[in-house]
Amino acid sequence: MNPYKAIGVMSGTSLDGIDLAYIHFEKTTHWEFKILAAETIPYTTTFEQQLREAINYTPQKLQQFDTVYTKLLAKTIQTFIKKHTITEIDAVCSHGHTILHEPEKGITYQIGNQEILAELIQQKVVCDFRVQDVKLGGQGAPLVPIGDELLFSEYDYCLNLGGFANISYHKDGKRIAYDICPVNIVLNKYAKQVGFDYDDKGKLAKSGDYLLSLGAELDNLAYYKQLPPKSLGLEWVQKEIIPRLEAFPRKKIDVLRTFTEHVARQLARNFKIRSKVLVTGGGAYNDYLLERIVYYKELNLVKPTKELIEYKEALIFGFLGVLRLREEVNCLKTVTGASKDHCSGKIYNYHIVK
Repeated sequence: MNPYKAIGVMSGTSLDGIDLAYIHFEKTTHWEFKILAAETIPYTTTFEQQLREAINYTPQKLQQFDTVYTKLLAKTIQTFIKKHTITEIDAVCSHGHTILHEPEKGITYQIGNQEILAELIQQKVVCDFRVQDVKLGGQGAPLVPIGDELLFSEYDYCLNLGGFANISYHKDGKRIAYDICPVNIVLNKYAKQVGFDYDDKGKLAKSGDYLLSLGAELDNLAYYKQLPPKSLGLEWVQKEIIPRLEAFPRKKIDVLRTFTEHVARQLARNFKIRSKVLVTGGGAYNDYLLERIVYYKELNLVKPTKELIEYKEALIFGFLGVLRLREEVNCLKTVTGASKDHCSGKIYNYHIVK
């Protein structure tokens, strides 16, 4: 089988920046990969604020912002290619940035997936992976589990702790995956309110007091009782979580402690005892959160290399793009609830500029 060299590009809901990973993929008896270069390019404060506000934009303003964001993405990718002197690229595989995600209404919108991206960077682009799944009745998320299935099958569970926590595991011959609860999308917000970009190692939460009634209220949210497939978006957080947290006029540090405890409890509920769990995403650095998870359930939490913790999603979107080029399934109905397994993503070619 041909080896592939792809650039995976990901921007998550925690808004810490654009993740880029240049990866070598090869299939022998099974798929293997090697991350050759990777970095995160942070957003400017202004741009981060615009991404937060974009959920409230009019359709026309959002369309204009989509073009602005696509151009920013192109510039970022070009800089990455130049910096790492990358010459061999089969495709740039980009997730874009999710602004709207309400699959039950048939809506999912990731900006940065415009056709001009291929022309601007002069590379083949594979992008817009979620839309087709929603059209097929699926959640359009999570999409990473096909990568968990084919690249990380030695673990009982794969847990990603990003803006949201999502889990993926193999059961009865099928891949099951879903969003468990919000994580950094909430923790970062409250860390910022006490003067920090994020809660380093969970030290802030650890120093706060637990608010019993708030914790109980959060644990009783209807989403946690739903069976998968299911997924979460910013809209749900703004409707169900933030008003509850804001209703408590206690110190922000106490809210941080309570929400961290809530996350730990929700996560622990989703694992079988003594399982081997691969933990990735920014939340893997939150020592206090991991400590609280194993307080609630005995588990073997495995933190891989820094590269994999930080770039697993970019890596897997690169992989999704490679599967799309091969016209192989990259979206699983058992994960998203779509009517069938399918091969998702738009392929944009470019015209050579002379």
